[in-house]
Amino acid sequence: MTQRTSSGNAPFGIEGILLDEGTVVSVTELTEVCNLSVSQIKLMVGEGMLHPHGTQPEHWCFSGLEIQRARRALRLQQDLELNLAGAALALELLDEVEYLRNRVRLLEQHLGRLTDVEP
Repeated sequence: MTQRTSSGNAPFGIEGILLDEGTVVSVTELTEVCNLSVSQIKLMVGEGMLHPHGTQPEHWCFSGLEIQRARRALRLQQDLELNLAGAALALELLDEVEYLRNRVRLLEQHLGRLTDVEP
């Protein structure tokens, strides 16, 4: 499934899971990692919050990024008391903010190169 890291000297036996684009988990593993039911995952997929690989729920696979999205959606629902549709909208808006920030950063870098070239 995923790599687990643990420090023998860590207080309280802290353990973590490394997630990246290369991490792939089954729907069953996603339920365990995120403490979700299969029906909750199906609802998240139906709302467009998660994008599994595979055609049938029993064959779905999720990337590490999808695990992060599922966890973020749960936090939005719990912390802000959002319903599923509200959490889906919030995720979409957060994705847009991230995209725009990256775009601004690239444009600033490009602009910096242009001003360095001019005498």
